[in-house]
Amino acid sequence: MPTLTSLPLRSPVALPSPRLWIVGLTLLLLAGCASQGPVDESGRQAGQWERQQAEVEAFDTWTLVGKAGLRTSQENVSANLDWNQTPYYFRMLISGPFGGGRNVLEGREGRFSLSNSDGRFEAETPEALMEEQLGWSLPVSAMPDWVRGLPGENDNYQMETDELGFPSHLTQNGWEIDYRDWEQFEGMWLPRRLIMNYDDVRITLVVNQWQASDE
Repeated sequence: MPTLTSLPLRSPVALPSPRLWIVGLTLLLLAGCASQGPVDESGRQAGQWERQQAEVEAFDTWTLVGKAGLRTSQENVSANLDWNQTPYYFRMLISGPFGGGRNVLEGREGRFSLSNSDGRFEAETPEALMEEQLGWSLPVSAMPDWVRGLPGENDNYQMETDELGFPSHLTQNGWEIDYRDWEQFEGMWLPRRLIMNYDDVRITLVVNQWQASDE
């Protein structure tokens, strides 16, 4: 009769407990989040502004469509803006209540003009021109930089940043600029809402659309 040989029993392989799997997965997720850095509700991440700043500076030819609100101790009005900007020329169409109808402000090679139903007018600066013809003024000379989150050419400024490193408050030429919201355009984060204060003048600019344009 054949002899039955007993085989040695192998110890079962120990598998990680479900709790250990959960702990490990959590650590991996946390590590992934830490590598990306803080993110806000809009999707901005820490370090993005520093990486894109050179690209924003080079973005000097564009069209901005938005709305500006003007508030002083005497009035609180708004107007629509259609603004085309290049390094050598700008054209700003201002229409609505505080525009007094339809006004076209243009500048080229140091010459500035404003055209409306009353005619065409010129002055040495766009600010003086707007003050003379409309009774109020936007800081037009510096705004091409400010609306992109950059200080103007004058080196005398102070810039504060938020927890992600994006501009949050700029002080320059007597103006206080607060950046309240951002949007992504062609891979860049650009301001969507900013508030500019000078004495009792408060201007709120909301950008409805950024567009890249040809010179």
